[in-house]
Amino acid sequence: MRRLFMAFLFLLTGFAASSQQSIQRPKLMVGIIVDQMRWDYLYRFYDRYASNGGFKRMLNQGFTCENTLIPFAPTVTACGHSSIYSGTVPAISGITGNYWWDREQQRTVYCTEDKSVNTVGSSSAAGKQSPKNMLVTTICDELRLATNFKSKVIGVAIKDRGGILTAGHSANAAYWYDNSVGNWISSTYYMTELPKWVKDFNNQKLVDKYYQQGWNLLYPASTYINSTTDEKSYEAKALGDNKFPYDSLKKYIGKDYGKITTTPMGNTLTLEFAKSAVVAEQLGADNITDFLAVSFSSPDYIGHSYGPNSIETEDGFLRLDKELGNLLDFLDSKVGKGQYTVFLSADHGVAHTPEFMLENKLPGGRVYMNTVMSNFNKTLAEKYGIKNIIVADDNYQLHLNHPSLDSAKVDKEEVIDWLVKKLYAEPGIDRAFAMENLNEVPLPATIRKMLNNGYYPRRNGEIQVILKPGYIDAWSNTGTTHGLWNPYDTHIPLLWYGWGIKQGKTNRETYMTDIAPTIAALLHIQMPSGSVGTVIPELLK
Repeated sequence: MRRLFMAFLFLLTGFAASSQQSIQRPKLMVGIIVDQMRWDYLYRFYDRYASNGGFKRMLNQGFTCENTLIPFAPTVTACGHSSIYSGTVPAISGITGNYWWDREQQRTVYCTEDKSVNTVGSSSAAGKQSPKNMLVTTICDELRLATNFKSKVIGVAIKDRGGILTAGHSANAAYWYDNSVGNWISSTYYMTELPKWVKDFNNQKLVDKYYQQGWNLLYPASTYINSTTDEKSYEAKALGDNKFPYDSLKKYIGKDYGKITTTPMGNTLTLEFAKSAVVAEQLGADNITDFLAVSFSSPDYIGHSYGPNSIETEDGFLRLDKELGNLLDFLDSKVGKGQYTVFLSADHGVAHTPEFMLENKLPGGRVYMNTVMSNFNKTLAEKYGIKNIIVADDNYQLHLNHPSLDSAKVDKEEVIDWLVKKLYAEPGIDRAFAMENLNEVPLPATIRKMLNNGYYPRRNGEIQVILKPGYIDAWSNTGTTHGLWNPYDTHIPLLWYGWGIKQGKTNRETYMTDIAPTIAALLHIQMPSGSVGTVIPELLK
């Protein structure tokens, strides 16, 4: 009898002990998106990255997914940010571009616009934003749900969409940069007044300080052997010129606070604000996992203006590497080594500047779709007596004016057929077809799947346009862009580091949509509501 009693007591004690065990999670999750980072930047500049910087530390001490791809098109900022954090594609999230033509509202809609809220932190309209246009939850929302909203979630990015679409619907706050005043702002969706720490940060006027410093090369000009020579004619003069040193930025103090975005100091500003958020909001200070979603927007502004082969881009990434190392050092000291998990990825890549391609005997060119659309509209107006039959050419698709066509009883299929034939005649256009025929026209399966994944009927057009490889949809004769299915736009970095992460790499194909499910597995929480990705098991301890 005594033996039975002791055995029962042992089992009861063991059960009580096991019932007191809690799910193990890091104190802080940090998500880093580098806006416009091609995967090859990891290795193109590898020898120049600092040994204590961010990229080498994550590559060599963490886990790298070497073949991570975006599984949809268009490959633009809003789609990429929302996909990484929701684990889904535009066809489900509804975020089909930075802008889209909305069939129900019959107007162009910005991805995070919300006229029902107001700016907090300035008198401009830059804060009339929220995540309401995103139809799914993010991994940050799921963390909040899993902890009964005890976890803190903060989103930070110069671009409003970079901070909002990542932090999700239930975030404690999202902050972005107001070019009109040079301050960080938010909206009444999140708060009625900026916290004191944000006001204090803005009062430092760091942008004025950065303008005074200007932008010069981090290293001697002769060492930038991975770039073209400086001052190429196909580079934009975004800062008043297109050559180093950019030492006249001080003239913009009090006049133009948007210029900072096209310099590496935009990343510095973002980093310092993110660090202030960790301290002031006590992120990672207890055992309830918090989430800091940071997007570095400046590489996109620099890349669009100067191109991926410019000295400006190389210097920008060498400086960003140091900033990332600074962030990891900060997290080590503030949260604790081994107490946080970081992932780093990109929302999209970028095409080489067409003129760079041509001067090196490589295929490429510019297609001025806005001009093409305008010319088509003139001809269609003469043919049918209707102005602006094409109302938008957003996201490599043409959108038709259905109300006008219906009232005039014009055969839409006739108009679409005419447009498709005309588009095929344009140099630089590889394919054009009616979206309703997407699953019938001859296309490689990968491209067909990407276009299907990007298609949400209420926010997409009637005609799809695919450019030839190396060609871009241009707005000017300088700079470059992104947005299509090609590897230079879709092959992105994916690095993991810290708590719960193995050291190593995989070369198998992984996808942008796998990031959120993998975080969910790491944290033992539910995947976001529209997630279609799968867990990357190789990286989990």
